[in-house]
Amino acid sequence: MSTSIAKRPLIGVNACSQWLPGKHPFFIVGEKYVQSVAQGAGGMPMVIPALGDDLPIEQIVALLDGLLLTGSPSNIEPHHYQGAPSAADSEHDPKRDATTLPLIRAAIDAGVPVLGICRGFQEMNVALGGTLHQKVHDLEEYIDHREDKQASIDQQYNALAHSIEIVKGGLLASIWPESSQVRVNSLHGQGVDQLAPGLSIEAKAEDGLVEAFSVDHAKAFALAVQWHPEWQWHPEKDQVGDFPFYRAIFKAFGDACRARQVSRTN
Repeated sequence: MSTSIAKRPLIGVNACSQWLPGKHPFFIVGEKYVQSVAQGAGGMPMVIPALGDDLPIEQIVALLDGLLLTGSPSNIEPHHYQGAPSAADSEHDPKRDATTLPLIRAAIDAGVPVLGICRGFQEMNVALGGTLHQKVHDLEEYIDHREDKQASIDQQYNALAHSIEIVKGGLLASIWPESSQVRVNSLHGQGVDQLAPGLSIEAKAEDGLVEAFSVDHAKAFALAVQWHPEWQWHPEKDQVGDFPFYRAIFKAFGDACRARQVSRTN
């Protein structure tokens, strides 16, 4: 992509707060998310630290042309959606919760394009009033959506684990009109229970689990997906592991960010 850095839309990428063994605490974001923003969406990534109440949200939102919400090993603390206490083996990141949940609401209200991925998908639902299944694999009506822990990272993310059915006439269908059924990767243990008011389902898995939704009242692009398109978003064709469906999602997100950039500078 030939877009010059000076003209790229500024896209926020939210960070996790993690304590590495034997080290100081770090704000961390996966390189794949930063690269997918820079190359897949053609934006200028800006990492947003998980500062909670110390983050000046209105100031940050005023700067942004887009917001990418990343995946994470951690889960949202269930008190944010009146859920039962988590299992003892569930990882949490309260600093990220305190930062991202209000940031989502502010960004959508301000017309900032938003793309949520995996945990980001779940955060968007919770931030807007929805609830989550904490262990989808324990529910009889659903398949196990978790990755194979014994497989390599490449195998986990490149695997097309199950099909999704894209809802006709929706945002995702406009992004990918080629087919209503697409196979995607799957690396999550939690999922949508009750969809938040004002959200529309964009895709479901074969077992009926919500896999994508959009925000009805959003002034700009606002899409969340449960799978991981950032892993193989390749901006060019004919590469190993090329996934044009994933690439189309990031192109649509980048186009929306550029549109906001233009509207803010004119």
